[in-house]
Amino acid sequence: MSEGPLVRTALYDEHVALDGNIVDFHGFELPIWYSNIKAEHIATRETSGLFDVSHMGTFRFTGSKVREWLESVATQKVTSIPVGRCAYTHFLDKDGFIIDDMIFAVVSETEILGVPNASMIDVMWDWFHECSPADSGVTIENLSPEMSIIALQGPQSKLLLDAAFGEGQHVGRFKWSTLSENSLGVEGWIQGTGYTGEAGYEIFVPNDSIALVWRALINAGATPVGLGARDTLRLEKGYLLSGVDFLWPGLDDGSNKFLARDSWETNVPFGLDIEHDFIGRDSVISHSDSDERWWGIKYVERGPLPRPGKDVLSLDGSKIGQLTSGAPSPSLGNTGIGIGYISGVSEGDEVLIVASPRSSVRAVITRPPFV
Repeated sequence: MSEGPLVRTALYDEHVALDGNIVDFHGFELPIWYSNIKAEHIATRETSGLFDVSHMGTFRFTGSKVREWLESVATQKVTSIPVGRCAYTHFLDKDGFIIDDMIFAVVSETEILGVPNASMIDVMWDWFHECSPADSGVTIENLSPEMSIIALQGPQSKLLLDAAFGEGQHVGRFKWSTLSENSLGVEGWIQGTGYTGEAGYEIFVPNDSIALVWRALINAGATPVGLGARDTLRLEKGYLLSGVDFLWPGLDDGSNKFLARDSWETNVPFGLDIEHDFIGRDSVISHSDSDERWWGIKYVERGPLPRPGKDVLSLDGSKIGQLTSGAPSPSLGNTGIGIGYISGVSEGDEVLIVASPRSSVRAVITRPPFV
């Protein structure tokens, strides 16, 4: 449980009105589900789901050299991202360990918007300022307290966006735009990003406008979705979760050293450009011969479900890794899937998951996405 008073997003009353099952999530009161996790998961895959992600942060970076500055602290080559595009990156400490990951949008040559993870807003605020010398000319603003974010995800997202706003708001995948004049009369911006692997959008508007947008999308036919399905959706696509699939050592009490990882070990096929200079680069290069890397596993027989922290064994019983995320996959008939850091394997290899003290389950190594 979080220490101190819990924070309510501007949509809290909307969640209560929809009978959302509210939980403490990193200090925010958010719904884990409204109906049930499986139904909300399937609705997102087949039609369209709507998520309150206002616990995430919003930073604005401005300055004549802002692209060069961000590139110096990010694993992504920021100067190669065209204006109007979004991209994914890691931020590493001086030892090469991931502090956090972030989606950012290049608004113009002098402005970038970024979305830090909920539990890392203060940490990243401090880190960015530590990495921004006075002569950098970069200004950093924390827009988080005044902005709300909702994610509309699924194959019918454009249809519902048009129904709620009127036509003209659509942006392509990993693109960014301001909201143009619309039937709701709201201002903000929209980007073709999300955490489900489906087509869709993340919509950023001031707190006093978000309930209007939320209700319009619900009335258009979007299914409200809680944190439970958000987690199974991202797991099916193999998306890392900050604090679960990696954890900055600066926040660790010593019990989670296994989660201190660099970008090479996460095996993510995007976001790491080793050809430019950035904080932690030398450590990433020195770790590039590491055999323990991020992989997915998929059950090939029935058994207790895979969960975070479960050991991965070779078929001869030797420990070769550990899961960081795991759950039944609603899209695959509740087949067990998981991700974690595993040594000495290749795609297609069979392994054992120690799912309980008395039961090990056969699984196959795979490279996500699972669906």
